[in-house]
Amino acid sequence: MSAYNAFKSNVPVAWSRNLYITLVRGIPGTRKLHRRTLEALRLTKCNRTVMRWNTPTVRGMIQQVKRLVVVETQEMYNARKQKDATHRALRPPLVVNHQPASTNDSSA
Repeated sequence: MSAYNAFKSNVPVAWSRNLYITLVRGIPGTRKLHRRTLEALRLTKCNRTVMRWNTPTVRGMIQQVKRLVVVETQEMYNARKQKDATHRALRPPLVVNHQPASTNDSSA
């Protein structure tokens, strides 16, 4: 599940010390002020996530580019990463034996 879809689900947002900011829309075609704000947040490519402290300055920057980014708390971010990890976990290998089954019944 993408960060955008996780954000759209109705998850109660608690106060968090850290904010995880993900750029979900492209930079081309945006205003120069918005590009400069994203550059200050160190967001350069789509689907990149950065961690910033929850300060009034950062919240103001997020407010300015809110249509381009998704903001998650630390708990939301960890839950999403855990879900992705379990989704992409390797399955146990499928073992196929091509040898015919040995029968010890013929010696009796």
